[in-house]
Amino acid sequence: MLILLPPSEGKTPAPPGPAVDLSALSFPALEVARKEVIEALTEVSGRDDALEALGVGASLAHDVERNLRLLTEPAAPAHLVYSGVLYEALGYRSLTPAQRRRADEWIVVVSALWGAVGFADAVPAYRLSMSTALPGLGRLAAFWKPRLAEALAARAADGLVVDCRSSTYAAAYAPPPASTVSVDVFRERDGKRSVVSHFAKHHRGEFVRHLLRRRGTAPATPEALLAVAREGWEAELVTATARKPSSLALILRD
Repeated sequence: MLILLPPSEGKTPAPPGPAVDLSALSFPALEVARKEVIEALTEVSGRDDALEALGVGASLAHDVERNLRLLTEPAAPAHLVYSGVLYEALGYRSLTPAQRRRADEWIVVVSALWGAVGFADAVPAYRLSMSTALPGLGRLAAFWKPRLAEALAARAADGLVVDCRSSTYAAAYAPPPASTVSVDVFRERDGKRSVVSHFAKHHRGEFVRHLLRRRGTAPATPEALLAVAREGWEAELVTATARKPSSLALILRD
């Protein structure tokens, strides 16, 4: 199984320790591209208009300034650096050792800076969105798309792909539709459904946690994933088409 997650917008800086080792990250074929993004991001982050170029406010100036030290900043496992709502609900620290090993094996984070990293890969905190355009590279989703397609091809071919990314990060990589299920969250009130935005992250995190903690074999088909979802949620499945993956809807009722 492959579980695709987006990075969190906010990131927790690593404690003092070694810096990132680019050659040690998962998907080594992306190393050259990672260096290109680091170089372009460093250049932008040192400009007078850095905040505007990166689409952030003055309160995040310190995060942008950290971009200037990406190769010397302390690094920590991705599951610690990424610390937003989804990751809090996933709760890596409270998993058993066996469940953590499963998380490290199954989860890949699609990143504007790294392209894709494993859950146990050590990376520094940074500030960069997949929707950003960097000089010489253009929009990062378009920059990464062909590179991720090649780098993740073998990994995505191993079995079911559970896609918990937001649309911004989904634009950077399209896994095989026939073996992929995107996870969406809806609220239903008086028979009408609406997309849940902020809370979607929380429920996706809880769903991934359920996948990691449950006993038995991992679901290998969209239909099996639906059965797993129904262990804890009201859920529906829209099956894949030639171009579009299956969609699993987690439904919250008021």
